[in-house]
Amino acid sequence: MTQQPPEYPQYPTQSPQPPVPPQYPQPPQQSVPPQYPQAPQYPAQATPQYPHTPPLQQAAQPPQYPQTPPPAPPEPTAHPHHISTDHTGRVHIRSDQRRTDVTAVGSLLLHLPNFLCSLFVVGLISLLFGGFGILVILAWLASGALVFHRPTESAIARRLLRLRYPTPQERAKLEPVWREVTARAGIEGRNYELWVEDSDGLNAVAAAGHIVGVTRFAMNELPNGELAAVMAHELGHHVGGHAWAGLLGYWYALPGRIAWRVLKAFSSVVFQVSKAFGCIGVGVVVVVIGSITLATISSLYGLPLLVLAVPYALAAVGRRSELRADEHAAALGFAPMLAAVLDKLHQQEQQAEAALTAANGGVKLEESALSKLLSSHPDYHTRLHHLQPYLQQPPR
Repeated sequence: MTQQPPEYPQYPTQSPQPPVPPQYPQPPQQSVPPQYPQAPQYPAQATPQYPHTPPLQQAAQPPQYPQTPPPAPPEPTAHPHHISTDHTGRVHIRSDQRRTDVTAVGSLLLHLPNFLCSLFVVGLISLLFGGFGILVILAWLASGALVFHRPTESAIARRLLRLRYPTPQERAKLEPVWREVTARAGIEGRNYELWVEDSDGLNAVAAAGHIVGVTRFAMNELPNGELAAVMAHELGHHVGGHAWAGLLGYWYALPGRIAWRVLKAFSSVVFQVSKAFGCIGVGVVVVVIGSITLATISSLYGLPLLVLAVPYALAAVGRRSELRADEHAAALGFAPMLAAVLDKLHQQEQQAEAALTAANGGVKLEESALSKLLSSHPDYHTRLHHLQPYLQQPPR
């Protein structure tokens, strides 16, 4: 008997479908956010009002009126003597920067007697050095070159003239004016040094060969045109040779001046001693000194007598040099400014005379004729008279 094979279960030929995931309930979609309960609103507490204490005294307030705008300040007008210092054109430098005019030559000639007296004094001193005495005389003669030595000029400016170097602010005020003056004159302004004198007077000075000094008052109180006129006047002294000629004559006359002062002091002492011996002692001193003086005058052919007249002649030459310096400033176009400066100087002189008269009990002090002859500057009317031809010309 044949056995039948076992029947196995038939599997489906198609792949079974994956199970469908279960559907869970979705939360409801809300378009409006949920509203939460608001905190309760409490009424705000008002700030307690405290009673104000009345002021002790209530000042009465003036009535308020409409304010009108203040008028605009007037535009500052330029001083009639103000000049422009913006020199932009080409500066033509003259070929002759210095010259020796008649007054400079006259000053040197008038100093000749003083020079010879000083040479005599130096010769006497050189005898003390024996064979080296000639070297002493030559060294003194060569010392005149120190007048043109810049460090020596600076020492003279500080010690004798009481000048100082200007501060940067003062230099910024002086240099533009000086450039305008030298540009008009055709002078190289860098050859000169500007100095300041701490003085409240209206003055200026030309010293040695390269120094131009002005006072603090002139620098700060004068319009720049009048300051330019003052500096042009001092430049005229340098250009004409007045400054170096005067200083050179003074330098070589210094030994004689020192010897004269020593003799005066010695004579005064001798007279004081001779008084102890009565009239006889004074007579002996007078005879001795007179004999020495007469012998000196006769041996030097009367040269010492010229020394007595030299101060008056030098004062006359000095007055002439001032007029020539005025003409130099006026020729540069500063005649009206210089006339204004002279007027201010004249007013200062009148105020000084009035003060002296008041101090003298109302009695006016008259200047003697000799003191007028020894004055180194002409009077106000003379200087203004010499400026008239330039004042009648149109200003530059």
